Amino acid sequence: MGIVFVALYAGMATGFQSVRAARENLRATQILLEKFETLRLYNWDQITATGFVPTSFTNYFAPSQSSRGVTYVGSVTISPNMPITEAYSNDMRMVVITLSWTQGNRPLSRTFTNFVARYGLQNYIIP
Repeated sequence: MGIVFVALYAGMATGFQSVRAARENLRATQILLEKFETLRLYNWDQITATGFVPTSFTNYFAPSQSSRGVTYVGSVTISPNMPITEAYSNDMRMVVITLSWTQGNRPLSRTFTNFVARYGLQNYIIP
């Protein structure tokens, strides 16, 4: 009987931990996409201006009255150095968004890299 209860408890604990890890990973993906989609709506002058786009941010997941929950710390890097040699490389910027958090005692991180063009989506948004 004791072996059955220990096995049942271990199985349930593993299941709950897997669900928690999946939720934290999903929230990390949502934060990365949110930051990049916000960046896409800036115009070219805002993206290339020094200091307009915040270079660091903090976000939380599942806060409660006693704790802030999972703390996600991120950074945004906009690089003018493109990994391409085409003539239009001066009209593009490489954006790297990095997000870090701790799951239990294990540090985790995700990175999202994409490009923003001078004549991108922001030119088609009607104010």
